[in-house]
Amino acid sequence: MLILASKSPRRQELLNLIGVEFTVKASNINEEGVLATTSSELAVSLATLKGLEVSRKYPNPVLAADTVVEIEGEFLGKPQDENQAIEMLRKLSGRYHNVVTGVVICQRGQILDSFSELTKVYFKKLTEEEINWYVKTKDPFDKAGGYGIQTQGGIFVEKIEGCYFNVVGLPLAKTANSLRKLGLYKLKVN
Repeated sequence: MLILASKSPRRQELLNLIGVEFTVKASNINEEGVLATTSSELAVSLATLKGLEVSRKYPNPVLAADTVVEIEGEFLGKPQDENQAIEMLRKLSGRYHNVVTGVVICQRGQILDSFSELTKVYFKKLTEEEINWYVKTKDPFDKAGGYGIQTQGGIFVEKIEGCYFNVVGLPLAKTANSLRKLGLYKLKVN
């Protein structure tokens, strides 16, 4: 059975959506200090660290992912407090940003496949009232970039170019194709 190296409820929901059988064994890596020059490099590097750490503990294949939000060369992680969430939302307001998810599939310390997906997201111009309302919902605090497209934060998104599921946290088409090529996923009817 596949191991998902993530506690993310969104990634779990997405794998359940397509019928992948998995168990969760979250990684305990420290994401601080991982250096990269591009959002794709950072997302794949973080996913690789997570996947390899878990894959060295269990014999099963491991899927790990990490999502990075980038605006004009700045990487936005998960906001740590209300002020940071407000600043992130102000930066995203009325502008495009990139959401990149890196995905790694590995087993016993060996990488079987890795890839990234980029989606461009355009936020409408936000009012201070909207920003403060959203921060008070507490929704921003467990999400890269400080918003969830699949939750109340979706009202800020005017358009996207690319994979919606990537913004949620896992590019479904690429992930399913990779798992199928590796013999780890089969299409089935429930």
